[in-house]
Amino acid sequence: MSTKRVVVAAPRGYCAGVDRAVVTVEKALDVYGPPVYVRKQIVHNRHVVEDLEARGAIFVEELAEVPEGATVVFSAHGVSPAVHAEAAARGLKTIDATCPLVTKVHNEAKRFAGQGVQILLIGHAGHEEVEGTTGEAPEHITLVQHPDDVDAVELDDPDKVAWLSQTTLSVDETWETVSRLREKFPALIDPPSDDICYATQNRQSAVKQIAGHSDLVIVVGSKNSSNSVRLVEVALESGAKAAHRVDNAGEIEEAWLEGVRSVGVTSGASVPDALVQGVLDHLTERGFPAAVEERLTEENLVFALPPELRKDLRRKADGD
Repeated sequence: MSTKRVVVAAPRGYCAGVDRAVVTVEKALDVYGPPVYVRKQIVHNRHVVEDLEARGAIFVEELAEVPEGATVVFSAHGVSPAVHAEAAARGLKTIDATCPLVTKVHNEAKRFAGQGVQILLIGHAGHEEVEGTTGEAPEHITLVQHPDDVDAVELDDPDKVAWLSQTTLSVDETWETVSRLREKFPALIDPPSDDICYATQNRQSAVKQIAGHSDLVIVVGSKNSSNSVRLVEVALESGAKAAHRVDNAGEIEEAWLEGVRSVGVTSGASVPDALVQGVLDHLTERGFPAAVEERLTEENLVFALPPELRKDLRRKADGD
């Protein structure tokens, strides 16, 4: 009988933008005391949200739920200018935890729109990041969700068009969409640099590396996490015999493990590593060996906390 094997992909889990956002809420609770309000989920992970709620964070869908004068944190996914304006009008103290890589896409949208260029935004309708980016220049932006949607795209001036993308998409599918857009609109302008974030690309490349020799790939991540859902798709496209997403080890179905000799494990960019360890422990309890890590690359990027929070942290330290 062949030996069982568990491989855990690296990089996995927290990216720099998620780490910054979560720490922002934790530090805001330290500095201002609870409650601190957070518009939308700070990151798309149920466990992270529940942990912050236990510390005194209150998550709301819209600013109307936040009392006037309270402190509110904007999530890592970014918000539109209309949300900033509403917060100012209601006298809210705002801390913007938007991932700097999302802010880069917002800035690109403003720049292209300022030049009178039409923007084809590749992304998923309803995703908070897409709503925030679209809000920067709604009259200039057309959403393209899938390569097959390209045929239906119509533009007033096909010679003045650029593309941007949500940061958490499938790398391969995005490039297929761009390729089809370029066939239809040869004058298509590229963003100054790729919009899909480094962490999304690294996690997809890492799961490709382990998928080909895995009977089963388990992706730890919440169902509303775009990058986690993509990892399941990439694993299947890259040769995994089966792939499933779970929020935690408790969601692993015993039937998935029947006849399985090799398991690959990874996690989305908003997942604490303790949840991955829980999956590895679950596998060990069922006769699988300790995991071997396969590392694709090192990630050393760190983002500074939002400037408004850094200022208040310094003031509190000086006061103490």
